Amino acid sequence: MSASRKLRVLGEPAYRRLFAGRTTSLIGDGIAPIALAFAVLGLTGSATDLGIVLAVHSVVLIALVLVGGVVADRISPRRAMLGADLTQTATMGLIAALLLTGEAEIWHLALLYGIDGAGTAFFNPASNALVPQIVPERRLQEAIALLSFSRWAGKVAGPALAGVLLALTSPGVALAVNALTFAISAACLWGVRAPRAGRGGEEPNFLRELRHGWREFSSRDWLIAIVVSAAISNAIFYPAFQVLGPTIANDSLGGSTAWALIASLWGVGGLIGGVVALLIRPQRPLLVSEGFVLLLGLPLLLLAVPTSTALIALGALVAGSTVSLAEVLFDTVSAQHIPQQALSRVTAYDWFGSLALEPLGLALIGPVAAAAGNSNTLWVAAAAITLCQAAVFLVPGVRRLETTATFDPTPTPPPRPVEAGD
Repeated sequence: MSASRKLRVLGEPAYRRLFAGRTTSLIGDGIAPIALAFAVLGLTGSATDLGIVLAVHSVVLIALVLVGGVVADRISPRRAMLGADLTQTATMGLIAALLLTGEAEIWHLALLYGIDGAGTAFFNPASNALVPQIVPERRLQEAIALLSFSRWAGKVAGPALAGVLLALTSPGVALAVNALTFAISAACLWGVRAPRAGRGGEEPNFLRELRHGWREFSSRDWLIAIVVSAAISNAIFYPAFQVLGPTIANDSLGGSTAWALIASLWGVGGLIGGVVALLIRPQRPLLVSEGFVLLLGLPLLLLAVPTSTALIALGALVAGSTVSLAEVLFDTVSAQHIPQQALSRVTAYDWFGSLALEPLGLALIGPVAAAAGNSNTLWVAAAAITLCQAAVFLVPGVRRLETTATFDPTPTPPPRPVEAGD
């Protein structure tokens, strides 16, 4: 299909609003980790304190993500996402206000960023489930690829904007801009309407719905394998990258500007991966995606040396592209093989499992690096991630699962009316 035909999914009014809102808020999300990192380093200079703030966010997200999945399936993904956006507008606005007035303490940042994590717990499962409701199946991979492109665009524009804002103003101003992006996202979602998936004749019951989601999740070996692998890799990679990365940049690479460049190139890599995902349609998507993810540890190896900022940024670009491609192919397979009425709950189990060990990694990375040294910690982290990703290929479903959707090469008909049924 031509590039223009692949973009026709933007002709769906509900999807276009979702895309605009997500793109805006994701730019803000790209600002937050960098602004918070240098806010914490400015207050205490402690990598351990930074790890604690990030860990609180992850703990709350993990604790509530299963609840978020059930709620999204019950009240509609769009409503869950709207509530999450409004919550995150308030919490990031309060963090910004505390920093700008000079009243911020570490416990303030940890508490409010933890509440922001609650918003993420409700937003993410709902976001995955909303897309199949508002686009035709033949456009599903294009829709998911464009949202991935949007997510990674935020990881380019967000860090770049953060670098400018931190150079010219302060972390408080940067986080105020982040709060504004959530408000814009909420305004876009306000106009989205989607039909609700059928739920059958049973009365809603939280535990029953949770058990049903678990059955759908645990019956698929490929899903379990990838989520377990992601749990271990996330517990190692993101703490090492997000905590030791800024610390090394602050100590030996020139500070926030160098780290903003590295983080931006991570996002550029994601954009490249999104473009590739828009253009290819492998018959065995998980085999392809998991093969590329073997390169995830590259930026950690380059930080361990450490080499120049430019080379570390190039490594981040390569790793980001592999993660982006893998996300699109995995999300497409999930949407094709999991019943739509259970997709939020299954996605919630995915998020729960994938992030379950990350708070532990965030809490331990500072003390471990203090004892073993930043370089040794990063070398071991890169090796462990590579071995973990390679083990996924032992699972037959990862190697053999094939795409099931049919993609009609004929021109797309005019956008269908979107029901206002939620």
